[in-house]
Amino acid sequence: MVRLGLPGAVVLLVLVVTVAVSLSSRLAVAARRGHAGDSWVTTWSASPQVAGRETLAGVGFDGQTIREIIFTSVGGDPIRLELTNLYGTAPLRVGRVTVAVAGPGAAVRPGTIHPVIFGGSASFRIPAGTQILSDPVAMRVQSLQDLAVSIYLQGRTGAATGHTWAQEVNWVSTPGDHTAEEGAGAFVVRTRSWYYVSDLLVRSPGAAGTVVALGDSITDGVGSTVGADARWPNDLARRLDALGGPPLAVADEGIGGNRVLTGAACCGVSAEARFERDALDQPGVRDIIMLEGINDIGFTARLPDPRAHISAAQIIAGYQRLIGQAHARGLKIFGATLLPFQGAGSYTAAAEATREAVNTWIRTSGAFDGVIDFDAAMRDPADPLRLNPAYDSGDHLHPNDAGYQAMADVVSPAMLRPCAQPGAGGPKVPRRGDRAIA
Repeated sequence: MVRLGLPGAVVLLVLVVTVAVSLSSRLAVAARRGHAGDSWVTTWSASPQVAGRETLAGVGFDGQTIREIIFTSVGGDPIRLELTNLYGTAPLRVGRVTVAVAGPGAAVRPGTIHPVIFGGSASFRIPAGTQILSDPVAMRVQSLQDLAVSIYLQGRTGAATGHTWAQEVNWVSTPGDHTAEEGAGAFVVRTRSWYYVSDLLVRSPGAAGTVVALGDSITDGVGSTVGADARWPNDLARRLDALGGPPLAVADEGIGGNRVLTGAACCGVSAEARFERDALDQPGVRDIIMLEGINDIGFTARLPDPRAHISAAQIIAGYQRLIGQAHARGLKIFGATLLPFQGAGSYTAAAEATREAVNTWIRTSGAFDGVIDFDAAMRDPADPLRLNPAYDSGDHLHPNDAGYQAMADVVSPAMLRPCAQPGAGGPKVPRRGDRAIA
């Protein structure tokens, strides 16, 4: 008989928990996919990114609690939370995780805190380069509801896997485990990024499935009011919810600066590289809306050598590869036309010609399962190369809140959910206004 003693027993316990979580990590993708008819859908999502060097994520955290606000698209019970250490360089030590209904600021609604367990343990490690899915949490969440996810991080984390443009006020605490605190007192640092949390799943019996919005900063909601959940996928979720009928979750997989063909440290891996993870493997996925390509055009538009410019043919080839992957899974993928951007810093006449060629192909090729003509809805009637001034956030590239609502209004519910009435939008549902945004 081997006697380990207390130190050896502690090491063994840590090893067991690490192995259990590592196994959970390897099974995470399979668990996310689930099985036909299991009713799990993705009610919220944020695509992981590499930490920027000169950011809070780049510095990392040290024995602190992060409280992050996320917005559901559909409700259900139970829930599962996915955490990610995809771009970490060392195992991430997590001491405790809770989820609650968000209150004002960093506070949570009294009596709503629920512990979140991973692989049967409240504390665990997430190996570098992996993501893990929690055990089911017996918590009923509502559609269009703000939740607060609190994560206590043990020790120094190093650079954090996160999502840069959350368009949300999130919070970092003073040192210590504050996951079970309802009040906001310990949460003293504000941040507009999400860290370590990548998906929230709900079991929603009778749900029609998940629609994934795959895109760049426009899908990410850049230019919308911070804390108002005013991205166009949020507005689409409100619109679908107002129709009634089988719930249809909306997963926002936009990344600011993202491109179809190539990745960048600032802006995530390419749409092609993340398509399986962010779209095809989402629980309950049935439809994908593709709005991407303007950065492929704009990032190279001003390079002095025209041969370095990304062509319409290259972008279209990328679309075709993604369409083939979606169809191989039996999924529908809808093409969204690229918005006008004259006046933006990346605009050139040659870039505009490329955008128009891409849009013409989207509209006329028949390669996508349907077309969502954001360009036609968002352009200035008096100057079609520009965004409608009523929808322009001010940079001539990103819409404002009214513009994102107009984009959501263009999407046909019947295209996504055949039982819906064509063009029926239902009553407008107000955006969040009852929670203080500090």
